[in-house]
Amino acid sequence: MSAVRAGKKSLNGFDLETRKGRRRARADLVWADHGFLRAAFSNFHWIEKGVMARANQPSPSQIGRYARLGIKTILNLRGKADTGYYLLEKHACEKYGVVLVDARMHSREPPSKDQIKRAKQLFDAIPYPALMHCKSGADRAGVMAVLYKHFKMGLPIAEAVKQLSPKYLHVKQGKTGMIDYFFECYLEETKENGKPFLQWVEEDYDQAKVKSSFKENWWANILVDRILNRE
Repeated sequence: MSAVRAGKKSLNGFDLETRKGRRRARADLVWADHGFLRAAFSNFHWIEKGVMARANQPSPSQIGRYARLGIKTILNLRGKADTGYYLLEKHACEKYGVVLVDARMHSREPPSKDQIKRAKQLFDAIPYPALMHCKSGADRAGVMAVLYKHFKMGLPIAEAVKQLSPKYLHVKQGKTGMIDYFFECYLEETKENGKPFLQWVEEDYDQAKVKSSFKENWWANILVDRILNRE
């Protein structure tokens, strides 16, 4: 694993070597990516005090503040993107000597086996202190925070899922409830045999089945609660 080099040009014209390109990149971060909504609220929380934190999409100035806090690694859970916000993040990480790792997760799908196993590998390999982020710091950061609590801190999943909470702006009742449902499936399927989480993932977990089952239940709830106006 190595730091991501901060390229300054993009196919979409976000060229940080020119004034126009820098303005376009900044506008993409602030307006297209709703950075103006995050200007006064970073959704920053320590998952493990002084070791791992979670937050929403950082601006270059916020990355500077995180670096001064001692953050050595940033996990970008949004993945690589040909956007202004991503190019600015790469550039800022290089400027402040922070390792940037792209580890894409999803907010409306249960994590894949590969994503879960890679999360564990990353937690075992990255320099700390570290910070993970998605766009809002609520859902994808929530999944990874649960996995961190379990894999690195040794908490059972039943305790670790507290990282999926309104405290962090996570909403269980919407489509992002897919994440909660994934962990609920593990807890339900192993309540009798107590199978360890990673073993369940390897031997029993069917991503497509979990996704399909959640959608069926979700649409059923919409029908009963909204269309039929259940009290």
